[in-house]
Amino acid sequence: QVQLVESGGGLVQPGESLRLSCAASGSIASIITMGWYRQAPGKQRELVATISSSGSTNYADSVKGRFTISRDNAKATVYLQMNSLEPEDTAVYYCYAKKRVSFSGTLDYWGQGTQVTVSS
Repeated sequence: QVQLVESGGGLVQPGESLRLSCAASGSIASIITMGWYRQAPGKQRELVATISSSGSTNYADSVKGRFTISRDNAKATVYLQMNSLEPEDTAVYYCYAKKRVSFSGTLDYWGQGTQVTVSS
């Protein structure tokens, strides 16, 4: 089992920044991808950004150029630096980890979520 604990959410004004952190614990060996998803009220959960164990990144078009994902493999922690925040970024942000459990099998793990609210 992998436990994911997020921190860093809060209330900010448009144009401000926040940094989210997510620490993985438990059976963290063979975690191959970590990342962030978000879910706004009345909407489906959507990808924000992911990062592989080798450092390859993937971003949603809506956050490219504003958000940066990074990862500390030694600490099993993933970060999301969010700049130039917009009201449309308001959502619950969920940490995500994909772990290899067999030659061809993987399991997905999710954190409990942290609220990010962008409002003036």
